[in-house]
Amino acid sequence: MSTFENVSIVKKANIYFDGNVSSRTLCFADGSKKTLGFMLPGEYTFNTAAAEIMEILAGELEVLLPESQWQSILAGQAFDVPANSAFTMKVKTPTDYCCSFVE
Repeated sequence: MSTFENVSIVKKANIYFDGNVSSRTLCFADGSKKTLGFMLPGEYTFNTAAAEIMEILAGELEVLLPESQWQSILAGQAFDVPANSAFTMKVKTPTDYCCSFVE
């Protein structure tokens, strides 16, 4: 899906790692949330309470998920992050993403 209909957007940006990662939160009528974001090259570790689906729209990275090995992820691919976990990304090129929170 390339567009989202009938959403509310939180105006304040989520900014991480000295501005190298930023996103905006989308709130849907059913209560679900997504973030649309952008990452500059670098290595970043995130902690998450909710399970996530990270869809890479553009760019290239490697991800280290819990109890896994490094995986290469390219534009058009996605990966699942388990709830209550940490994961690390090595962003190789400027990367555009959509993160869906799974409740």
